[in-house]
Amino acid sequence: MTADAGMKAASDLLFRCWEEGWKLPSVPDEMRPRTRADGYEAQAFLEQRSASPLFGWKIAATSLAGQAHIGVDGPLAGRILQERVLPPGATVSLAGNAMKVAEPEFAFRMAQTLAPRPGDYGTDEVMAAVGSLHPAIEVPDSRFEDFVSAGEAQLLADNACAHQFVLGEPAPDGWRDLDLVTFAPKATVRRPGQPPTTRMGQGANVLGDPRVALTWLANELSRLSIPLQAGQVVTTGTCMVPLAVEASDEVEVDFGVLGGLRIAFGA
Repeated sequence: MTADAGMKAASDLLFRCWEEGWKLPSVPDEMRPRTRADGYEAQAFLEQRSASPLFGWKIAATSLAGQAHIGVDGPLAGRILQERVLPPGATVSLAGNAMKVAEPEFAFRMAQTLAPRPGDYGTDEVMAAVGSLHPAIEVPDSRFEDFVSAGEAQLLADNACAHQFVLGEPAPDGWRDLDLVTFAPKATVRRPGQPPTTRMGQGANVLGDPRVALTWLANELSRLSIPLQAGQVVTTGTCMVPLAVEASDEVEVDFGVLGGLRIAFGA
């Protein structure tokens, strides 16, 4: 099996797991991604599975704790497929989801395309290409029985644990003047028969600043010769410890002046 054929076979297998809701101990040896480049090559085949243009990108492991948890040295980029995006207020199915967490995140929609280039983009350049900021919730999952030990290459092939995504409304004008480093969103989980639980987050938990995380993504794609397209959404990673959820829970995320959103969970 050639290297390209192996990465295509790995992608096919992982996508089948995703669609059917079952888990792998690991990708079989003959097609297993071994390097970061292998992982991204396998992941890229996912776009062929979607009937729509790519909705956007997610960033996994944007905190040191998150990186340590899955044994990686830095963030990972994954693709958000249009078919996996749900509207605010939706009921999100937990069928087949082993992680069962909700992750409140800062998300940016691009207004201008950032094309690949030899040098890195600076944060000011990247932010000038942004059209809007949104509160968002990611509901991740992995196709591996033990994603913690899967390793960087396999996790990238697994689309950086992307699963389902909910995008809130655009924040009102003036958001660019806010200090997103100290900005502290709040999330409340409501479970039938139990008192609600509330957790606070902070923008500093996302690579030190959600704008820095967005810049990392733009440069990661540039190094892969992939443009960050106008209209695409980038969700920058959880700004708090992920919220454990079960079927029948409701999660409300309050980003203060930036807005908020609520979702429910079902079996």
